[in-house]
Amino acid sequence: MAKQAKATQGGDHFTRWLVIGMVALVVVTGVVFSVTSSKTKAEASFTALKGYTLGAEVKGTVDVAQGSGLVLNPGAPIKIDLWEDPQCPVCRLFEEANGAYIDDLVRTKKATVVFHVLSFLGDDSVRASNAAMCAADEGRYLDFHKALYIVQPPLENSGFFNGPNLIKIGSYVGLKSKSFTDCVSKGSKLAVVQAQTDAMQKYNVRGTPTVFINDKLWVRKSGTFDVNEFRLAVEAG
Repeated sequence: MAKQAKATQGGDHFTRWLVIGMVALVVVTGVVFSVTSSKTKAEASFTALKGYTLGAEVKGTVDVAQGSGLVLNPGAPIKIDLWEDPQCPVCRLFEEANGAYIDDLVRTKKATVVFHVLSFLGDDSVRASNAAMCAADEGRYLDFHKALYIVQPPLENSGFFNGPNLIKIGSYVGLKSKSFTDCVSKGSKLAVVQAQTDAMQKYNVRGTPTVFINDKLWVRKSGTFDVNEFRLAVEAG
């Protein structure tokens, strides 16, 4: 009986380790599948940037007096303040509807646009905002800003906006310099990024996107973003 009991215990021990091994295999397989799936999605995102058409360089300056916002084309009769977070899905909708119009306003010098690149949604926002300000130093803020929304992942803080991916995004919009790469890798603009987020309270910004036209809060009237509605609001000042 003792030998039989010992054999039974040995059998239970073997079964337990067999089950543990099978569970471990499933977990590892799941992790590999998840990583592979993420890489596939990332590559699909980058594909959307192939053939990207660059605009001319536009230099900007950070103005502490304006919440450390990035000021493009200062001195125009119309001023638009745009508060966004790179991970904000509604900001992407705003960009898809109005981005080309705002881009044209800047490039044709019809408006001053102040970009406030926020980072309150998490670490991915911090890294993306830092990279965006790095792009501004190279005169490529508008292009990088557009590219971020083109590849914006569906889930917040998925890790997609990491250093290597942000550098790769930059490469599609003409940012291949060592200065840009170092800026992204070292987080050289983190102080400015934090200052912009800290300024939210001063300007009573509670969410994104928030837009001011000549210092007056713009509130959309339609259920979706309509470029014609936004254009009329800008022209009315």
